[in-house]
Amino acid sequence: MPSVKSWDVIIIGGGIIGLSLAIALRKRGATVLIVERGEPGREASHAAGGMLVDSPLETMPALQPLAAASTHMYPEFAHELEVESGMKVDLRDYGTILFLSKEHIRHPQLRTIPLCPADLSELEPAWAKLTLDEEFDLKEEGFDTEDVAMVVDTMHPNAYYLKERCVDPRALTSAALKTARNRRADFSSGDPVTTVNLSDGRAVGVTTTKTTFLAEKVVNCAGAWSGQIPPHTFPTRPVKGQMLYLAMPTRTLLKHVIRSPQVYLIPRSDGRLLVGTTVEEAGFDKRTDPATIQRLYRAALQLVPKLADARILEDWAGLRPGTPDALPILGATSTPGYYVATGHFRDGIMLAPITAQVMSAVLEGRDPEYDLSSFSPARF
Repeated sequence: MPSVKSWDVIIIGGGIIGLSLAIALRKRGATVLIVERGEPGREASHAAGGMLVDSPLETMPALQPLAAASTHMYPEFAHELEVESGMKVDLRDYGTILFLSKEHIRHPQLRTIPLCPADLSELEPAWAKLTLDEEFDLKEEGFDTEDVAMVVDTMHPNAYYLKERCVDPRALTSAALKTARNRRADFSSGDPVTTVNLSDGRAVGVTTTKTTFLAEKVVNCAGAWSGQIPPHTFPTRPVKGQMLYLAMPTRTLLKHVIRSPQVYLIPRSDGRLLVGTTVEEAGFDKRTDPATIQRLYRAALQLVPKLADARILEDWAGLRPGTPDALPILGATSTPGYYVATGHFRDGIMLAPITAQVMSAVLEGRDPEYDLSSFSPARF
């Protein structure tokens, strides 16, 4: 009789977390099968913004060590994917202009963080310029060029510069998918996992709507769908985010990511501008609402009036994997051979490199080098 094919590791879910982990495991010689309910990389990873946020003002304390490590890893991570896939991921390092919200101002660490006030007239001259009439009126009143620049800055109080990067999640995920294929990871697409199979209390593979696959270890990277796969009901839930792409009037209208309390703007090198987002408890509904999209567009226009000439290219909604405490779930489950890496909420793109590193260590019985107790599945 022919032997039944088996893998060292089955990864449930083909988003950026599952793909990154697959690449890390293949580097170390493990055979890997990714089982994806739909098309790899087309759910939360495809819908994400791609800001690599690493600020204590916006990252939960328990997550800060992993966030700092992951953002530090990104240049090498992105370069490796570009080289192996032959694709560009549009990793940009112009930084972020952050407009402080009330939550930021109340943050206990605000006064301990070295914030750099943003000189808007220097960082984003095309955006920060006054109209010709406004500038003429000021100069008629005796204002010199430096005075005019100061007026511009006072139009945007509480603006600070953060040294952050951003990446195009769609390009990143496509490059990761091609890299995983090049490294001979196996795939089963359009094939939802219905259960993790057990033998003598240990995970031995998965059953899908089509067939059964065997493996020594199974990792649940199914995002918002992670909790639907027995035997464990992880408390993940879908958190909807609506956003849109604009075509900027010129490719260089904006260079920096801009985050305000009302909206964030993420420029791409090809002249697109991502405008986001909402945070909605709407189940698995991925429909966009025209009124919501228009509200986001108006918020972008209010922030950058020169976007009046920008046209809407597309709008969409994605489902982020949320958890009760807004922290990811990482590590071994109480079932031997069964592991989980899910619940990254709004940080899946940013945390992909470090998640792949620590989870490959956990799977191989090595020291992950970071304290993962805050992310243990046993906390629920």
